[in-house]
Amino acid sequence: MLCRVRWWGILVSVVLLVFLVLAVASLFRGWTSPSNPEVSFLSGDLLPFVTVAAIAIGGIVAIFKFQLFRDSAPHLTISHAISHRLVGESYLHIAVTANLHNSSKVKVELRRALFRVQQLVPASDDEVQRLYSQVFFERQAENLQWPVLEEVEINWPQYALIIEPGESHFETYEFIASTSIKSVIVYTYFHNPSYPSSSDNSGWGRATVHDMIMKD
Repeated sequence: MLCRVRWWGILVSVVLLVFLVLAVASLFRGWTSPSNPEVSFLSGDLLPFVTVAAIAIGGIVAIFKFQLFRDSAPHLTISHAISHRLVGESYLHIAVTANLHNSSKVKVELRRALFRVQQLVPASDDEVQRLYSQVFFERQAENLQWPVLEEVEINWPQYALIIEPGESHFETYEFIASTSIKSVIVYTYFHNPSYPSSSDNSGWGRATVHDMIMKD
């Protein structure tokens, strides 16, 4: 569906560009007359420049309106592999592996990442109602802010981690939690350094719910 929309965008852009060039050319030919040689000379000199300008404007509109070169932007597809096991008598070892697949046509360089584990269960009714109220009634947050058990921020030097198109990279981090924790939300975020803004939202994130079901 995306390819179909993109090809329709290209076709519409080309048709609009042809009509624009023809309209400009017709306009200048209409101004040209034997009784006004100065206008005829100016129109003859300016017509190539106006045509080039029309082509450039049409190309710019097509690029930004229909995102013709969107495939050149970096993109990661993230998936999680999460495991846990009992360590000692009162603690759980949680291993989180983020599979980073470069699904774009350009290389992706990573400089900063975040791994976060949040407590989902147990949660009291009062805590759930407070979170629900903040998001859906008070509009204090966009997502439910579950209690954070642990958070790790990773920073790589420049050119230290580059994922080529079509390739995958695995990042694993380990966490310790109490056996009283029955369910967690694992969130990973990888910042896109090529994004023109310094906003923390300019990157790729993934959240996964994991239940700590212990086998007898």
